[in-house]
Amino acid sequence: MKYLWSLFLCLILFSCETDRVNRNPYLQEVGFRYELNLSLPLYSSLTNDGSAVYVGANGVGTAGAFVLNTGFNQYIAFEASCPNHIPNDCSTMTLDGQTVTCSCEGFEYTLYTGDLFNVPDDGKRYYNMLYYNASYSNGTVIISN
Repeated sequence: MKYLWSLFLCLILFSCETDRVNRNPYLQEVGFRYELNLSLPLYSSLTNDGSAVYVGANGVGTAGAFVLNTGFNQYIAFEASCPNHIPNDCSTMTLDGQTVTCSCEGFEYTLYTGDLFNVPDDGKRYYNMLYYNASYSNGTVIISN
């Protein structure tokens, strides 16, 4: 009888539904690891607080990544392909300061949080930018997924 109760309790615990993260249906989550050496001219601007760069190296995300120095050697990175449609010719966003814009429909996102500015009020589901891991060590920023 003791084992029956244990089995019953396990069934109840494992049958409970957990909250699932609502994944973006437009962007495939590509696994990668890329190092940005901040002593190289291409990435040296990332030594300044508030500076951002586009990393378009082959194999970095779907369409590259945006990396932002948020201050005190803290960095944040996001996918460069617009999160609100399937990747295509116009979906790689452009960088302007700490804001990125999708040229397909003009959606703008902040690099500090990845949030979409001015979400349309049309009842459709809109996604924020896809986040990538970013860490700093000895003059190098490592972005990965």
